[in-house]
Amino acid sequence: MNLLEYYQNQRPVNDLYVIRKTQLPLKGDLNLYGVRGSGKTSIILDLLSHEEEDKILYIDMEDPNLIFNSIETSTLQQFIDRNRITLLVLDHYREEMLPLFPNVEKLIVVTRIALVDKVFTPVELFPLDYEEFLAFESSSSQNRGFNHFLRSGTLPLLARSPKNSSRVMKTFFQSAFDNQEQKLLLILAQHHTKHLTTHQIYTFAKEKFKVSKDWLYRTIKLFTEEKIILFIDDKYQKSGKKMLIFDFAFAKYLTIGQPFIIQFDTMIALALMKHHINVQTLGIHGYVTDHNELIIPAPFESEESLWVKSQNKFSLYKKYGIEKVTIVTVANHYEYSIEKLHFEALPFDEWSVINDESREAS
Repeated sequence: MNLLEYYQNQRPVNDLYVIRKTQLPLKGDLNLYGVRGSGKTSIILDLLSHEEEDKILYIDMEDPNLIFNSIETSTLQQFIDRNRITLLVLDHYREEMLPLFPNVEKLIVVTRIALVDKVFTPVELFPLDYEEFLAFESSSSQNRGFNHFLRSGTLPLLARSPKNSSRVMKTFFQSAFDNQEQKLLLILAQHHTKHLTTHQIYTFAKEKFKVSKDWLYRTIKLFTEEKIILFIDDKYQKSGKKMLIFDFAFAKYLTIGQPFIIQFDTMIALALMKHHINVQTLGIHGYVTDHNELIIPAPFESEESLWVKSQNKFSLYKKYGIEKVTIVTVANHYEYSIEKLHFEALPFDEWSVINDESREAS
Protein backbone atom coordinates (compact mmCIF):
# COMPACT_ATOMS: atom_id res chain seq x y z
CA MET A 1 0.00 0.00 0.00
CA ASN A 2 1.46 3.36 -0.96
CA LEU A 3 1.17 6.48 1.18
CA LEU A 4 -1.77 8.04 -0.68
CA GLU A 5 -3.73 4.79 -0.52
CA TYR A 6 -3.02 4.69 3.19
CA TYR A 7 -4.41 8.22 3.61
CA GLN A 8 -7.54 7.44 1.60
CA ASN A 9 -8.25 4.38 3.75
CA GLN A 10 -7.90 6.34 6.97
CA ARG A 11 -11.12 7.78 8.35
CA PRO A 12 -10.22 10.37 11.04
CA VAL A 13 -13.37 11.30 12.98
CA ASN A 14 -14.46 13.67 15.71
CA ASP A 15 -15.35 12.05 19.01
CA LEU A 16 -17.66 14.96 19.75
CA TYR A 17 -18.35 17.82 17.37
CA VAL A 18 -20.27 20.94 18.30
CA ILE A 19 -21.52 23.10 15.44
CA ARG A 20 -19.59 26.34 15.05
CA LYS A 21 -20.89 29.69 13.81
CA THR A 22 -18.32 29.68 11.01
CA GLN A 23 -19.82 27.85 8.05
CA LEU A 24 -17.83 26.61 5.05
CA PRO A 25 -19.12 27.53 1.56
CA LEU A 26 -20.36 24.49 -0.33
CA LYS A 27 -18.76 25.44 -3.65
CA GLY A 28 -15.32 26.58 -4.73
CA ASP A 29 -11.83 26.05 -3.36
CA LEU A 30 -11.38 27.13 0.26
CA ASN A 31 -8.56 28.28 2.49
CA LEU A 32 -9.68 27.69 6.07
CA TYR A 33 -7.23 29.50 8.31
CA GLY A 34 -6.90 30.57 11.91
CA VAL A 35 -4.79 30.48 15.03
CA ARG A 36 -3.58 27.11 16.29
CA GLY A 37 -6.06 25.46 18.63
CA SER A 38 -9.10 27.23 17.15
CA GLY A 39 -10.76 24.01 15.93
CA LYS A 40 -9.96 24.03 12.20
CA THR A 41 -9.36 20.28 11.94
CA SER A 42 -12.58 19.50 13.83
CA ILE A 43 -14.72 21.55 11.46
CA ILE A 44 -13.06 19.84 8.48
CA LEU A 45 -13.54 16.33 9.87
CA ASP A 46 -17.21 17.10 10.44
CA LEU A 47 -17.50 18.19 6.81
CA LEU A 48 -15.82 14.97 5.63
CA SER A 49 -18.24 12.84 7.65
CA HIS A 50 -21.02 13.96 5.29
CA GLU A 51 -19.11 13.14 2.07
CA GLU A 52 -18.78 9.89 0.12
CA GLU A 53 -15.79 8.02 1.55
CA ASP A 54 -14.33 6.87 -1.77
CA LYS A 55 -14.46 10.41 -3.20
CA ILE A 56 -12.38 12.19 -0.57
CA LEU A 57 -8.70 12.35 0.28
CA TYR A 58 -7.59 13.91 3.57
CA ILE A 59 -3.86 14.52 4.08
CA ASP A 60 -2.43 15.81 7.32
CA MET A 61 0.74 17.59 6.17
CA GLU A 62 2.16 17.20 9.70
CA ASP A 63 1.75 13.42 9.65
CA PRO A 64 5.05 11.81 10.78
CA ASN A 65 4.94 9.50 7.75
CA LEU A 66 5.82 12.54 5.64
CA ILE A 67 9.07 13.25 7.50
CA PHE A 68 11.01 10.79 5.31
CA ASN A 69 8.54 10.74 2.44
CA SER A 70 7.40 13.56 0.23
CA ILE A 71 4.26 14.10 -1.81
CA GLU A 72 4.81 15.35 -5.35
CA THR A 73 2.06 17.27 -7.13
CA SER A 74 2.29 15.01 -10.19
CA THR A 75 1.93 11.84 -8.09
CA LEU A 76 -0.98 13.38 -6.18
CA GLN A 77 -2.68 14.39 -9.45
CA GLN A 78 -2.35 10.88 -10.87
CA PHE A 79 -3.88 9.39 -7.72
CA ILE A 80 -6.78 11.89 -7.80
CA ASP A 81 -7.50 11.13 -11.46
CA ARG A 82 -7.17 7.36 -11.09
CA ASN A 83 -9.42 7.17 -8.01
CA ARG A 84 -11.85 9.87 -9.12
CA ILE A 85 -11.30 11.96 -6.00
CA THR A 86 -13.61 14.97 -5.91
CA LEU A 87 -12.59 16.51 -2.56
CA LEU A 88 -8.99 16.96 -1.43
CA VAL A 89 -8.13 18.38 2.01
CA LEU A 90 -4.58 19.45 2.87
CA ASP A 91 -4.55 20.04 6.63
CA HIS A 92 -1.75 21.82 8.55
CA TYR A 93 -0.45 23.16 5.24
CA ARG A 94 2.31 25.75 5.13
CA GLU A 95 3.10 28.08 2.24
CA GLU A 96 5.09 26.41 -0.57
CA MET A 97 4.86 22.84 0.74
CA LEU A 98 3.75 22.06 -2.82
CA PRO A 99 5.01 23.97 -5.88
CA LEU A 100 1.55 23.67 -7.43
CA PHE A 101 -1.83 22.49 -6.17
CA PRO A 102 -3.39 19.56 -8.03
CA ASN A 103 -6.51 19.94 -10.12
CA VAL A 104 -9.52 18.58 -8.24
CA GLU A 105 -13.22 19.38 -8.14
CA LYS A 106 -12.96 20.88 -4.64
CA LEU A 107 -9.77 21.71 -2.72
CA ILE A 108 -9.65 22.78 0.92
CA VAL A 109 -6.32 23.97 2.31
CA VAL A 110 -6.11 24.42 6.09
CA THR A 111 -3.47 26.85 7.37
CA ARG A 112 -2.64 29.06 10.33
CA ILE A 113 -2.16 32.16 8.19
CA ALA A 114 -4.21 33.04 5.10
CA LEU A 115 -2.67 31.89 1.82
CA VAL A 116 -1.44 34.51 -0.62
CA ASP A 117 -3.13 32.64 -3.50
CA LYS A 118 -6.24 34.63 -4.49
CA VAL A 119 -7.94 31.61 -6.12
CA PHE A 120 -9.13 30.37 -2.74
CA THR A 121 -12.12 31.69 -0.85
CA PRO A 122 -10.63 32.65 2.53
CA VAL A 123 -12.54 31.55 5.66
CA GLU A 124 -11.13 32.56 9.03
CA LEU A 125 -11.89 30.52 12.14
CA PHE A 126 -11.47 32.19 15.52
CA PRO A 127 -11.43 30.36 18.85
CA LEU A 128 -14.79 30.12 20.61
CA ASP A 129 -16.86 33.15 21.41
CA TYR A 130 -19.07 33.05 24.52
CA GLU A 131 -22.14 31.62 22.78
CA GLU A 132 -20.10 28.89 21.12
CA PHE A 133 -18.49 28.10 24.44
CA LEU A 134 -21.92 27.64 26.03
CA ALA A 135 -22.83 25.21 23.22
CA PHE A 136 -19.72 23.18 24.03
CA GLU A 137 -20.59 23.36 27.72
CA SER A 138 -24.16 22.13 27.31
CA SER A 139 -22.89 19.28 25.14
CA SER A 140 -20.77 18.05 28.04
CA SER A 141 -23.50 18.78 30.64
CA GLN A 142 -21.47 21.27 32.65
CA ASN A 143 -23.81 24.27 32.92
CA ARG A 144 -21.33 26.52 34.67
CA GLY A 145 -21.59 29.48 32.31
CA PHE A 146 -19.47 32.55 32.88
CA ASN A 147 -17.24 31.08 35.62
CA HIS A 148 -16.39 28.08 33.48
CA PHE A 149 -15.66 30.38 30.50
CA LEU A 150 -13.37 32.50 32.65
CA ARG A 151 -11.42 29.48 33.81
CA SER A 152 -11.31 27.54 30.53
CA GLY A 153 -11.01 30.30 27.93
CA THR A 154 -11.81 30.09 24.24
CA LEU A 155 -9.91 27.03 22.99
CA PRO A 156 -12.32 24.21 22.05
CA LEU A 157 -10.15 21.50 23.62
CA LEU A 158 -10.35 23.35 26.98
CA ALA A 159 -14.13 23.74 26.79
CA ARG A 160 -14.39 19.94 26.66
CA SER A 161 -12.05 19.32 29.60
CA PRO A 162 -13.21 21.44 32.57
CA LYS A 163 -11.80 19.10 35.22
CA ASN A 164 -8.31 18.83 33.72
CA SER A 165 -7.85 22.32 32.30
CA SER A 166 -4.27 22.79 33.56
CA ARG A 167 -3.19 19.44 32.13
CA VAL A 168 -4.82 20.15 28.75
CA MET A 169 -3.32 23.65 28.69
CA LYS A 170 0.12 22.19 29.38
CA THR A 171 -0.29 19.67 26.55
CA PHE A 172 -1.38 22.42 24.16
CA PHE A 173 1.55 24.65 25.19
CA GLN A 174 4.11 21.88 24.71
CA SER A 175 2.68 20.42 21.49
CA ALA A 176 1.68 23.58 19.61
CA PHE A 177 4.86 25.61 20.20
CA ASP A 178 8.55 24.76 19.93
CA ASN A 179 11.00 25.44 22.76
CA GLN A 180 11.99 28.94 21.64
CA GLU A 181 8.37 29.92 21.01
CA GLN A 182 7.47 28.71 24.50
CA LYS A 183 10.11 30.97 26.03
CA LEU A 184 8.90 33.94 24.00
CA LEU A 185 5.29 33.28 25.04
CA LEU A 186 6.32 33.37 28.69
CA ILE A 187 7.88 36.80 28.13
CA LEU A 188 4.77 38.01 26.29
CA ALA A 189 2.51 36.72 29.08
CA GLN A 190 4.46 38.76 31.63
CA HIS A 191 3.63 41.90 29.63
CA HIS A 192 0.12 40.90 28.56
CA THR A 193 -2.16 43.98 28.02
CA LYS A 194 0.82 46.37 28.27
CA HIS A 195 1.80 48.92 25.61
CA LEU A 196 4.83 47.49 23.82
CA THR A 197 7.05 47.78 20.76
CA THR A 198 8.80 44.79 19.18
CA HIS A 199 12.13 46.30 20.27
CA GLN A 200 10.95 46.32 23.89
CA ILE A 201 9.89 42.68 23.59
CA TYR A 202 13.36 41.83 22.27
CA THR A 203 14.97 43.69 25.18
CA PHE A 204 12.86 41.77 27.72
CA ALA A 205 13.48 38.44 25.96
CA LYS A 206 17.26 38.65 25.70
CA GLU A 207 17.46 39.22 29.46
CA LYS A 208 15.85 35.78 30.01
CA PHE A 209 17.14 33.52 27.22
CA LYS A 210 19.51 33.40 24.26
CA VAL A 211 17.70 34.83 21.26
CA SER A 212 18.70 36.53 18.03
CA LYS A 213 17.07 39.78 17.01
CA ASP A 214 16.25 38.41 13.55
CA TRP A 215 14.49 35.35 14.99
CA LEU A 216 12.48 37.39 17.48
CA TYR A 217 11.34 40.01 14.95
CA ARG A 218 10.42 37.26 12.47
CA THR A 219 8.52 35.27 15.11
CA ILE A 220 6.63 38.33 16.40
CA LYS A 221 5.60 39.00 12.79
CA LEU A 222 4.40 35.42 12.36
CA PHE A 223 2.62 35.44 15.74
CA THR A 224 0.89 38.68 14.71
CA GLU A 225 -0.15 37.33 11.31
CA GLU A 226 -1.52 34.17 12.91
CA LYS A 227 -3.11 36.26 15.69
CA ILE A 228 -1.35 34.43 18.51
CA ILE A 229 -0.77 37.99 19.69
CA LEU A 230 -2.70 41.11 18.78
CA PHE A 231 -1.55 44.70 18.83
CA ILE A 232 -4.17 47.44 19.26
CA ASP A 233 -3.49 51.05 18.31
CA ASP A 234 -4.06 53.71 20.96
CA LYS A 235 -5.82 57.03 20.32
CA TYR A 236 -4.51 58.49 23.57
CA GLN A 237 -1.05 57.01 24.11
CA LYS A 238 1.24 57.00 21.07
CA SER A 239 4.21 55.03 22.45
CA GLY A 240 3.72 51.37 21.57
CA LYS A 241 0.52 49.39 21.06
CA LYS A 242 -1.49 47.35 23.54
CA MET A 243 -0.44 43.71 23.22
CA LEU A 244 -2.84 40.85 23.91
CA ILE A 245 -2.35 37.09 23.82
CA PHE A 246 -5.09 35.38 21.82
CA ASP A 247 -6.72 33.55 24.75
CA PHE A 248 -7.19 35.09 28.21
CA ALA A 249 -7.09 31.75 30.04
CA PHE A 250 -3.91 30.73 28.20
CA ALA A 251 -2.28 34.04 29.17
CA LYS A 252 -3.22 33.44 32.79
CA TYR A 253 -1.82 29.90 32.66
CA LEU A 254 1.58 31.31 31.61
CA THR A 255 1.79 33.80 34.49
CA ILE A 256 1.47 33.90 38.27
CA GLY A 257 -1.07 36.10 40.02
CA GLN A 258 -2.66 37.77 37.03
CA PRO A 259 -5.38 40.16 38.31
CA PHE A 260 -8.97 39.41 37.38
CA ILE A 261 -9.38 42.82 35.73
CA ILE A 262 -6.69 41.90 33.17
CA GLN A 263 -8.54 38.69 32.29
CA PHE A 264 -11.82 40.56 32.03
CA ASP A 265 -10.28 43.34 29.93
CA THR A 266 -8.80 40.78 27.53
CA MET A 267 -12.08 38.87 27.36
CA ILE A 268 -13.82 42.03 26.14
CA ALA A 269 -11.13 42.96 23.62
CA LEU A 270 -11.09 39.47 22.12
CA ALA A 271 -14.89 39.39 21.92
CA LEU A 272 -14.80 42.64 19.91
CA MET A 273 -12.22 41.24 17.52
CA LYS A 274 -14.09 37.97 17.02
CA HIS A 275 -17.17 39.99 16.11
CA HIS A 276 -15.07 41.99 13.61
CA ILE A 277 -15.52 45.26 15.47
CA ASN A 278 -12.52 47.52 14.89
CA VAL A 279 -11.30 49.25 18.04
CA GLN A 280 -8.51 51.41 19.39
CA THR A 281 -7.65 51.81 23.02
CA LEU A 282 -8.14 55.12 24.79
CA GLY A 283 -5.16 54.76 27.11
CA ILE A 284 -6.33 52.84 30.18
CA HIS A 285 -9.88 54.15 29.78
CA GLY A 286 -11.34 51.47 27.49
CA TYR A 287 -11.84 50.62 23.82
CA VAL A 288 -13.19 52.99 21.15
CA THR A 289 -15.03 51.62 18.10
CA ASP A 290 -15.21 53.15 14.63
CA HIS A 291 -18.66 54.48 15.65
CA ASN A 292 -17.17 56.42 18.59
CA GLU A 293 -18.56 54.07 21.20
CA LEU A 294 -16.37 53.75 24.27
CA ILE A 295 -16.43 50.31 25.90
CA ILE A 296 -15.23 50.24 29.50
CA PRO A 297 -14.38 46.98 31.32
CA ALA A 298 -15.66 47.42 34.90
CA PRO A 299 -16.53 43.98 36.26
CA PHE A 300 -17.75 44.87 39.76
CA GLU A 301 -17.91 48.66 39.93
CA SER A 302 -21.13 50.24 41.20
CA GLU A 303 -23.22 52.84 39.43
CA GLU A 304 -22.24 55.48 42.00
CA SER A 305 -18.53 54.84 41.58
CA LEU A 306 -18.71 54.88 37.77
CA TRP A 307 -20.78 58.06 37.78
CA VAL A 308 -18.09 59.88 39.78
CA LYS A 309 -15.34 58.63 37.47
CA SER A 310 -17.38 59.56 34.42
CA GLN A 311 -17.75 63.11 35.69
CA ASN A 312 -13.99 63.36 36.17
CA LYS A 313 -13.24 61.99 32.68
CA PHE A 314 -16.05 63.77 30.86
CA SER A 315 -13.77 66.36 29.25
CA LEU A 316 -11.60 63.52 27.89
CA TYR A 317 -14.63 61.83 26.38
CA LYS A 318 -15.67 65.09 24.70
CA LYS A 319 -12.15 65.68 23.38
CA TYR A 320 -12.13 62.31 21.61
CA GLY A 321 -15.68 62.59 20.27
CA ILE A 322 -17.21 59.78 22.30
CA GLU A 323 -20.91 59.45 21.42
CA LYS A 324 -21.89 56.50 23.57
CA VAL A 325 -20.39 54.69 26.58
CA THR A 326 -21.01 51.01 27.29
CA ILE A 327 -19.80 49.63 30.62
CA VAL A 328 -19.29 45.86 30.61
CA THR A 329 -19.75 44.23 34.02
CA VAL A 330 -19.98 40.73 35.45
CA ALA A 331 -23.58 41.05 36.67
CA ASN A 332 -24.61 44.71 37.08
CA HIS A 333 -27.22 46.62 35.06
CA TYR A 334 -27.57 50.42 35.22
CA GLU A 335 -27.63 53.50 33.02
CA TYR A 336 -27.33 57.25 33.32
CA SER A 337 -26.54 60.32 31.23
CA ILE A 338 -24.14 63.23 31.63
CA GLU A 339 -25.28 66.12 29.45
CA LYS A 340 -26.11 64.33 26.15
CA LEU A 341 -23.75 61.40 26.62
CA HIS A 342 -25.52 58.16 27.55
CA PHE A 343 -23.86 55.50 29.73
CA GLU A 344 -25.21 51.95 29.93
CA ALA A 345 -23.87 49.04 31.98
CA LEU A 346 -24.50 45.46 30.81
CA PRO A 347 -23.31 42.06 32.08
CA PHE A 348 -20.76 40.41 29.80
CA ASP A 349 -23.06 37.58 28.74
CA GLU A 350 -25.74 40.02 27.49
CA TRP A 351 -23.25 42.44 25.94
CA SER A 352 -21.44 39.73 23.95
CA VAL A 353 -24.70 38.43 22.47
CA ILE A 354 -25.83 41.95 21.51
CA ASN A 355 -22.52 42.56 19.73
CA ASP A 356 -22.83 39.31 17.82
CA GLU A 357 -26.40 40.11 16.74
CA SER A 358 -25.33 43.61 15.65
CA ARG A 359 -22.57 42.14 13.49
CA GLU A 360 -24.94 39.65 11.82
CA ALA A 361 -27.48 42.39 11.17
CA SER A 362 -24.87 44.56 9.44
